[in-house]
Order: sequence, then C-alpha cells, then structure tokens
Amino acid sequence: QVQVVESGGGLVQAGGSLRLSCGASGSTCSIYAMGWYRQAPGKERELVAFITHGGTTRYADSMKGRFTISRDNAKNTITVYLQMNSLKPEDTAVYYCYAETWSNKYWGQGTQVTVSS
Repeated sequence: QVQVVESGGGLVQAGGSLRLSCGASGSTCSIYAMGWYRQAPGKERELVAFITHGGTTRYADSMKGRFTISRDNAKNTITVYLQMNSLKPEDTAVYYCYAETWSNKYWGQGTQVTVSS
C-alpha cells in the first residue's frame, strides 16, 4: 500500500507561480512513477506531468516550458514537486498527485489551484 498526500495549492494572479508538493509513503520501493493530473470544472481529468524512478520526465504540451516536475527520495518517502510558473487562468483546476506501481495507481485527495486574471 502507498499513501499519497498533496499540498501547496492556493490562489495566485495570472503570471505568478506556485509549487505543489506530493509525498508518498508506505511501499515506496514499489513505485515506478509519480506525477500530477488536473481536473477543471466540467472537464475531464488530464495529465500534467510525471517523473519515473529513473528520473525521466514528461509533460503535457500546454505545460512545457512553464511547469517543472522534480523528485526527492528519502529513506521511506518520495516527495515530488511541481513548480508552476507563468500561470494562466486556464490552469485553474484541482491538481491530483498519483503514485504508480506495477499493479496499482494511488491518488492523493487533490489540491485546488486558482489563477485569477
């Protein structure tokens, strides 16, 4: 089992920055990737970015150059960060962190990001 907890959302003006954090605990040795999805009101959940155990990163096209995902491995926890710069009103959404093992995907509770124009 893996537990996932996000933090760092909030309200920011357009052009501003936020950093989201996501901590995974439990059977962290089984995690091969962690990342973020987001879901705006009335829209489907979409992938934002992910980072693999080996450090490979991928971003959705609309986030490239603005968002950066990084990872910090400790003894029993993995923390993943999403640095979001040049935020736009269309980035407003609930951001969900996940941790993926070979058999399951574990989700956090979500954190709200609101970008005002």
